[in-house]
Parts: sequence; C-alpha cells; structure tokens
Amino acid sequence: MIRDMKTPVLASLLVLTALVGGTRAQQAGFKRTLLQQHDISVPGREAITAVGEFQPGASPGRHTHPGEEISYVLEGSVVLEQEGQPNVAVHAGEAFLIPAGIVHNATNNGTGVARIVTTYIVEKGKPLATPAK
Repeated sequence: MIRDMKTPVLASLLVLTALVGGTRAQQAGFKRTLLQQHDISVPGREAITAVGEFQPGASPGRHTHPGEEISYVLEGSVVLEQEGQPNVAVHAGEAFLIPAGIVHNATNNGTGVARIVTTYIVEKGKPLATPAK
C-alpha cells in the first residue's frame, strides 16, 4: 500500500516544484506567497492569487508572466517599471495591471514593508515568473 502511494505523492511534488519554480528566483528582500491556484473557464488558463512582500529597497527583479497580472497595493508603495512606459509610484489602496509578456519590475523605495495582493491569469503549467534578459 505504501509503495503505491509514493508515485502519486512524488508526481504531485514534481508538478508543484515546476509551478512554483518561477517564484524561487526571487531577489533577497522580496517574497511571493501563493494563496490559491485554480483552473478557470478559459481552456489552458488558470488563476493564481499571491501576496508579494517587499522589504525596503527590495524588488523581484525584471521579469515577465505568461499572462496578465492584476495587483492591489495593501500596504506601503512601490515604484512600478513597465517596459515602454514611464515609471509610476503605486500607493496603498491603488491597483495596477501588467499585460501578458511585458517586462516589468516593482521596487519598494520606502522605509517600511510594502505588500501587494496579485491575481495572475496565466497559461497553465508555465512558470509563474520568468526573469527578463
């Protein structure tokens, strides 16, 4: 019985590692915590909700997502950089959207922790975040 359970458990761990793999390449001082992950009505897409926590001066580094990022700043503020757009400060109580595949970054230039809640509508099975070149 135990032998039969090892294969599904190992397979589940491998899938989870692959999905979360994109979040492992995070910079020091930035932490992304996954809250939920579910299939949606659009074939091949899923919704992922996460909380991002930025220590003062921290950022995740320039990256992309295989779908849209819809974020709301819970606490503090971040300077949002989007390729082809001017930088903009986004403060607690404000929201922003990053289109699929756009290189972007956010940096906490404040003195306290900044926190955002994000919903990603992304291609299923792809890394959540890919570092930009």
